[in-house]
Amino acid sequence: MWQVVIALIPAAGASLFFFRTHALWLLVLCVGGAAAAEAVIVKIRGRKLTLRDGSAVLTGILLALVLPPFTTWYAALLGAAVAILIGKHLFGGLGANIFNPALIGRAFLLSAYPAMLTTFAVPGNLDAVTKATPLYLLKSQGIETPLLPLFTGTIGGCIGETSAVCLLIGGVYLLARKIVDWRIPLSFLGTVILMSTIFWILRPQSGSPAFHLLSGGMLLGILFMATDPVTTPSTKTGRYLFGTFCGIVIMILRYFSGLPEGVMYGILFMNAFVPLINRYTKPRRFGTGKMSTA
Repeated sequence: MWQVVIALIPAAGASLFFFRTHALWLLVLCVGGAAAAEAVIVKIRGRKLTLRDGSAVLTGILLALVLPPFTTWYAALLGAAVAILIGKHLFGGLGANIFNPALIGRAFLLSAYPAMLTTFAVPGNLDAVTKATPLYLLKSQGIETPLLPLFTGTIGGCIGETSAVCLLIGGVYLLARKIVDWRIPLSFLGTVILMSTIFWILRPQSGSPAFHLLSGGMLLGILFMATDPVTTPSTKTGRYLFGTFCGIVIMILRYFSGLPEGVMYGILFMNAFVPLINRYTKPRRFGTGKMSTA
């Protein structure tokens, strides 16, 4: 958990650079809210305080990074509490949760405060309120944002998903340290590239493969959300399947739904299938026709 926190430092630093005090307060509120909720819940459950494992801190950071800069203080605290209570402890606590807690918190906030969660700021001009993220511009007006702003982060969006270069630095760190399994990012990435290439050839105004990889929450989802070891398959084959179908669901939502983005829904949707994937991809015992229960 703490290694993932370290890997998120570049993205968190970029959010502070681009969104200033808005990002700082979101990080403080979400991390503080998640830690406080964790402490209260484990106290009620009569269990040992688990803040040292870093899971609550990581959930708070991830939640903050997938929120827009104008998210209010009460929404940030509420989202953090929901992430810990419903996303984590309702299923039994760390290691037993089915869904990614940070995405549960964001999904709740998007349902409760849809206008707030779709109002963004432009880095460098935080007084300017906009709904025109790169994905929104492509979906509504057919305008494809140039790749350089997507790569550096000088675009509107949630505070931690705008700078692709900072997310890639963190992702490389996780892969180099073997903190995450490369199978999920590889299959996820390959599926997105394949589908976006096909659609780009058939309909160029649908956006290039590079655009889809660098825009929205795609890199944050591929490198930090979909690789959560608790909410992803435990088998090698299952990880390939999980990454592949995450990519398929997300691209279907981007192309055919009324939503410009689909990363959150795609990962949560596939989280629900993890027990089934684990069941049918367990290796078979040598010399028998039965799958191993180990």
